[in-house]
Amino acid sequence: MLNEDTKRKLDTARKILVGKVPDPKAQVGQITTALMYKFMDDKDKEAEALGGKASFFTKEYEKYSWSKLIDFQISGQERLNLYVEALKELNQNPNLPQLFRDIFKDTSLPYSDPETLNLFLKEVNGFTYEHSEDLGDAFEYLLSILGAQGDAGQFRTPRHIIDFIVSIVDPKKEERILDPACGTAGFLISAYKHIINQNSKSGLTPDEKNKLMHNLTGYDISPDMVRLSKVNMYLHGFPTPQIDEYDTLTSEDKWNENFDVIIANPPFMTPKGGIKPHKRFSIKTKRAEALFIDYLIEHLNSKGKAGIIVPDGIVNNKTFTNLRKFIIDNGLYAVVSLHQYVFKPYAGAKTCILFFDKNLKNSNNILFAEIDNDGFQKGVQRGEIDQDDLPELGRLLNDFKNSTSSSVDLKKYKVSATIENIYKLDKDIYFHYIDQLTLFPNTYIFKNSVAITPKGAVRIIDIFTIKKGTLQSTKASPGEYRFITASDEQLSHEEFTHNTEALVVAVAAGGSLGKVQYTTGKFIASDLCFILTAKKKTQSDLLFYFYYLKSVRKLLVNLLAKGVSKQSINKKDFENLLIDAFSSETQIKIGVLIKDSREKIFGYEKIISSLEDKLLVSIHQIRNEFK
Repeated sequence: MLNEDTKRKLDTARKILVGKVPDPKAQVGQITTALMYKFMDDKDKEAEALGGKASFFTKEYEKYSWSKLIDFQISGQERLNLYVEALKELNQNPNLPQLFRDIFKDTSLPYSDPETLNLFLKEVNGFTYEHSEDLGDAFEYLLSILGAQGDAGQFRTPRHIIDFIVSIVDPKKEERILDPACGTAGFLISAYKHIINQNSKSGLTPDEKNKLMHNLTGYDISPDMVRLSKVNMYLHGFPTPQIDEYDTLTSEDKWNENFDVIIANPPFMTPKGGIKPHKRFSIKTKRAEALFIDYLIEHLNSKGKAGIIVPDGIVNNKTFTNLRKFIIDNGLYAVVSLHQYVFKPYAGAKTCILFFDKNLKNSNNILFAEIDNDGFQKGVQRGEIDQDDLPELGRLLNDFKNSTSSSVDLKKYKVSATIENIYKLDKDIYFHYIDQLTLFPNTYIFKNSVAITPKGAVRIIDIFTIKKGTLQSTKASPGEYRFITASDEQLSHEEFTHNTEALVVAVAAGGSLGKVQYTTGKFIASDLCFILTAKKKTQSDLLFYFYYLKSVRKLLVNLLAKGVSKQSINKKDFENLLIDAFSSETQIKIGVLIKDSREKIFGYEKIISSLEDKLLVSIHQIRNEFK
């Protein structure tokens, strides 16, 4: 665990730099360089104290040792000159392991103020190598201050989301593991810790542990990220981290390398003009997010498994229709939707996690779920809360993945698994995300990439004729028609007939979104509404469906509403929404209860209205008596 003293030292070092080095990533780079510089000197002193010799700062490089750098007898300017010279020369020091030479490659001091450097080095001098067991946690904390790298579409993945994905993918000690856009190596370190924990009882032999460390591989296009990830892994016990500077999407050098496990949160952003990939990808696109998914599938072994974070558009944008068919045919077994606050305070991106297992590519089952609570507040601050869907969802996913039956009992889990959208795959095939816990008792099943309607479910368009309302300017003369807006309150009627009744569902207008109204007589609804009339009046009791849709209004909005600044419901999505199918007998039975209850309500309302009138009359009389 990171102790408060170490955290304070890191915070202080950053505060010293912030006036001269405002960029968080540059601050991390400067602290990283200084820490590794100090640690090498500590190791030399440790060796000498044990009767050995210094390994790093020897011969002509001895003058650059940390001890000489912080010698109080030299001036601030001399110290600055020595430090600048050391940064330039240390990557040439043959006594340094390649990892350390890589860390010092192309490093420099971005300011020339001796006083700032004096304060900074004094703070770093407080770190000692004896605290090496805490250094990994300290570096993780240091990396956590990195914000969104928006220009590259990179967002730091929260530790609890990384650990969740790794726990579901469940890498094993003998498997080769890749993160093709590793950033600071968070996924690789989590995978390593997961495997160590899974083997805690029997333990790993030295040979197994050494092989495991060589089985973890990372690529990143950024030299800065490669440097940071190497340091991160080194501080977590990896003597020679397998991290390469490599452009996953445009280079073919490592194309023939395959892996048992791939875990990643690759960059979302595509540069202007698009990526220029080589021609070995199966999907023809220049979009970075699509290419990374293609890369993942292409580089998984025949029994490989994976977890990857992707932007929400991958699963609901028509642009990726062919990509969705490709991933479904290549082992996709679960899609977990993350809420938009997961990456706060760095970014507000709406994302999904795709889980693959090529052993399950012919299982015909895909589970869709949504994370409503992840243990942290939905806001910029992201403080911890008690509500956390991840543990239960983890058990659900593992049960689903390991199930040999065609369905899993979802009702025993308190998981927010909701309809996210209707995802078009082909011209006549739609993918539907369902809330099995709320709307249906059955698991939704996919066979050969074709959606199969669950037992007891029906599309809204199979019951109703659905038309969109018109602009208010087109209505007839005042008094001839009632004009119904999206924000109208429910209209009360004591008499109901099937001849003129209809349902009106609001499809926009803010808080009125999804509002359901029952109306009779001649009317015109605004263009922000859908008008529903029964196709078979004898089989559909609109008053019954009014209460049914009213009861699931909140869910309906969560499932179908789209848009950022102003949400609305798409007509095609609404038409294909699956709802419970009720027999005429059931509708009549429930309808009788509704009508009886409504008659009582109207009766009480009349009594209340009468009492209010009497009260007002009494008050008026009393006031007159005192005049």
